[in-house]
Amino acid sequence: MAATKKTVATTVATKVEEPKAESVKATEAVKAEKKEAVKKETVKKAAEKKETAKKETVKKAPAKKAPAKKAAAKKTDLKSEVHIQFEGKSYSQEDLVKMAKDVWKYDLKQKVSDLTSVELYIKPEENMAYYVMNKDVAGSFYI
Repeated sequence: MAATKKTVATTVATKVEEPKAESVKATEAVKAEKKEAVKKETVKKAAEKKETAKKETVKKAPAKKAPAKKAAAKKTDLKSEVHIQFEGKSYSQEDLVKMAKDVWKYDLKQKVSDLTSVELYIKPEENMAYYVMNKDVAGSFYI
């Protein structure tokens, strides 16, 4: 009798294990579907929030623009000029930038319209101006 109980127990155990594996797969599939549904809902909610935010900014934008212009006008009142004087010579910022543009155009044979940025470093003790143009072309010229 003991032998029959063992075989019954093993057959029951195998029958129980097979449905568990299938049910685990089924629950994983259900969980994956739920995650996808949640993702879709969050995407929809985010899109709705963006649309409502756009509508709100369109409505609020004209009211905010007027005060911002007044504040910007106050900040632009500062005017500055740079002059470098040494050994009886005097150069303004515009003069030095013009010299750098001439180097770009005539020495480097480039179009002036291609020049986007100029950084100048002046060393009066050497009578030199060092430049970096378009953040990658470096060199110097005598002043």
